[in-house]
Amino acid sequence: MSTTPLKAMVLAAGLGTRMRPLTEKTPKPLIEVGGKPLIDWGLDSLERAGVSEAIVNIHHLPDQMRAHLAKRAVPCIVISDETDQLLESGGGIVRALPLLGREPFFVLNADTFWVDDGAPSLSGLALAWDGARMDILLMLAEMGKATGHSGRSDFLFGADGRLARSKGDPAGLIYAGAAIVHPRIFAGAEAEPHSLNRYFDLAAAEGRLFGWRMRGRWITVGTPEAIPASEAAVVAASVS
Repeated sequence: MSTTPLKAMVLAAGLGTRMRPLTEKTPKPLIEVGGKPLIDWGLDSLERAGVSEAIVNIHHLPDQMRAHLAKRAVPCIVISDETDQLLESGGGIVRALPLLGREPFFVLNADTFWVDDGAPSLSGLALAWDGARMDILLMLAEMGKATGHSGRSDFLFGADGRLARSKGDPAGLIYAGAAIVHPRIFAGAEAEPHSLNRYFDLAAAEGRLFGWRMRGRWITVGTPEAIPASEAAVVAASVS
């Protein structure tokens, strides 16, 4: 029986270079869209899903991040400090593994978010998790239900729910910046700069990368110019 992970890793240490000049003075996760900072969209989703603790890695403008996160009661925030070295998504998780423990945990990008359509998406993701078959379960968004995505698709579903890289196939789906990960996938890994994509490919090669299709509107904000469209999408999704 599926159980919702009690911990989450929130990836919030990036420099946000494409969001300059806004990110010269404000960390990207603290840029407001739809009336609240980007990171709070994810933290609110974790709270709705019943997650009790979120480990958040920080690097760029860390004092602002600490001050903002200190205001949060639920989930409880634990800082993973990367001010000495930016470790990217994979290295950041590996450094935080002692805080995350031995059970499966959520992974969230702090700079993408979604507006749920019905039940909380993270709860649906948790219901789909099967640790006997899966090392990683990705939340995926349809291209037609995404705002701000200027790239190609990421993954294709197999008949059994396993995922393969889509290589841009228009029938593919987008990785929505949320996943459930079992820490065993990081066995032997070092806390050095590298991408989480390494583990997606490792799990896929072993037939243990699966996907779950989200409902609702998925939103990514890549540049300052994308903010108005993102805010309009929030309004439209909230009233639909």
